[in-house]
Amino acid sequence: MPVVVIANPKGGVGKSTLATNVAGYWASQGHAVMLGDVDRQQSSRLWLGLRPPAARPITSWEVQRDAVVRPPKGTTHVVLDTPAGLHGGKLKEVLRIADKVLVPVQPSIFDIYATREFIDQLLEGKGADRRDIGLIGMRVDERTIAADQLRQFTDGLGLPVLGTLRPTQNYVYLAARGLTLFDVGPGRVARDLEQWQGITAWLDKA
Repeated sequence: MPVVVIANPKGGVGKSTLATNVAGYWASQGHAVMLGDVDRQQSSRLWLGLRPPAARPITSWEVQRDAVVRPPKGTTHVVLDTPAGLHGGKLKEVLRIADKVLVPVQPSIFDIYATREFIDQLLEGKGADRRDIGLIGMRVDERTIAADQLRQFTDGLGLPVLGTLRPTQNYVYLAARGLTLFDVGPGRVARDLEQWQGITAWLDKA
C-alpha cells in the first residue's frame, strides 16, 4: 500500500492542492484512496466535504496529531497532507510510514531556502534510503527570472524534478467544488494534465 506524504515546512506552497489532486488521480484509477490530514487547518478534510456524491470516492482519514499510525484496512493508497512548520518528532512520525515524499516548492528565494533545509532533513533522517523524494515546482511562470532561480536550485539537489505546474485558476475553481483535474473532461484541463504526466508516472512507479 503506497503512502505518499505531501510536505514542505513553508506555508502557502500548494500542499493541499497537490494532496487533493494526487488523491483524485489515484481515485480515477479505481483505487481505494484515503486522504489523511495532519494539517491543523484540515484543508483536505474540508475539501472532501465539498466533494459531490457522484465523484469517485475518496475517504477521509482523521490522523491523530500525537501519533500517526497505519491507515484502516481496505485502503489501497494513502495521501497525507501536512502542515507548515512540520519538523522534529511529528516529521519523524509522518515519515515513518511514508513510501514517497512529494515536496512542492514555489520559485521564490524564501521558499527555496526553506526547502533546502527541509530536504537536508529528509536525506539525513532514518529510513531515507527507502523513501522516494520528488520535487514539484508550483505556480511557475516559465518566462520569469524566478523560474530560472528554481531550476538552478533543483539542478543541484540530485533529486527528480517531476514537473512544474503553471499558475492557473483551474485548481482554484475545481477545489471550490471538491474536484480535481482528474474528475472533469480532459479537454477542459488538457494543458494541466500534460504537466502532471511526470507526477503520475512517479506515483505509479513501484
